[in-house]
Amino acid sequence: MESTESTQRVSRRGFARSVGLLGVVAAAGAALAPDGVRIERQPAAEAAAPQSATHEHDMTTTTAPAAQSSGEMTFEEMDRMHEESIKAFPQKTAGLGGQRLAYTMEGDVKVFNLTCDNVQWEFQAGKFADAFAYNGVLPGPEIRVTEGDTVRINVTNNLPQSTSVHWHGLFVPNAMDGVPFITQPLIKPGETFTYEFPIREGNAGTHMYHSHNNSTEQVGRGLLGTFIIEPKDPASRPAYDVEYTMVLNDGPIGGFSINGKSFPATEPIKVKKGQKLLMRFANEGQMIHPMHLHGMPMKLIAEDGYLLEQPKIRDTILVDPGSRYEAIVDCTEVGAWAFHCHVLSHAEGPHGMFGMVTVLFVEE
Repeated sequence: MESTESTQRVSRRGFARSVGLLGVVAAAGAALAPDGVRIERQPAAEAAAPQSATHEHDMTTTTAPAAQSSGEMTFEEMDRMHEESIKAFPQKTAGLGGQRLAYTMEGDVKVFNLTCDNVQWEFQAGKFADAFAYNGVLPGPEIRVTEGDTVRINVTNNLPQSTSVHWHGLFVPNAMDGVPFITQPLIKPGETFTYEFPIREGNAGTHMYHSHNNSTEQVGRGLLGTFIIEPKDPASRPAYDVEYTMVLNDGPIGGFSINGKSFPATEPIKVKKGQKLLMRFANEGQMIHPMHLHGMPMKLIAEDGYLLEQPKIRDTILVDPGSRYEAIVDCTEVGAWAFHCHVLSHAEGPHGMFGMVTVLFVEE
């Protein structure tokens, strides 16, 4: 999920050159634009039943590659399937979430509009899930503002059940916190609720927004997004050249996913040698995901939006549910570097790589 000013997409030909695996030429291009998403309005009686959020359920019904053992497979069959999963990357699918949400100005207020929609979301080529999504995409569009702004967010509920929105990590007035029956009424199907609050200084960093009603189902099925607050003084935070945001989720949508897609449909990250890459991690799932980058360390600079007094050097960052982390990668090593969850049952099995896997390309 790239910022519009930053990371370039990887072409089919560029991927084959970078990986150099047996003349790989089958890698597909980047994901289609969000207009490929099919939005459906469904009556409440037809809404999908809640999915179990247990690890056992995810492994047996939503992540078939991990659930299957090698059994009677020969090593040649395993090798072939592993190679095929790599050759398919990056697989073309419909729908691209996490793009920056446009706003309008009403006086000094930045006004954003969100809809909650029932969509069929393609998480791998030809594989769809019944999802809930903000503005029809998963993750929802990125809301990006600056310390000192005032924001107004109109949320229209097109779902077959009630919802609300919680601004995770933000300082907001109590009435804007988004918890039904504690701070606000439910947003019932067909209704619109308006949130308005100032963006306080000292709240810069990577944050999230998500449903806080029937949240196991609603967040698991896609009602989630990032809320980025830029510092009023850019020099107050470490400098970087490009950035990339990873929203992690586990559950009904693809089992284990990065930005709403499961490998080989995940989006590659492409940078130039010498650039500093800011990685933003946000875990909207219910499991811990230690994200491991091959080839280069990451300098962990912030947790939950707050700068660390002393940065930490890591090659694996443990991203726990509800947490956000920011790390800078000094991209010194040319090549194609695997980037994946190191709970291995979330990333690789006898059929090859799947789930929470992507590739960082560092090019000359």
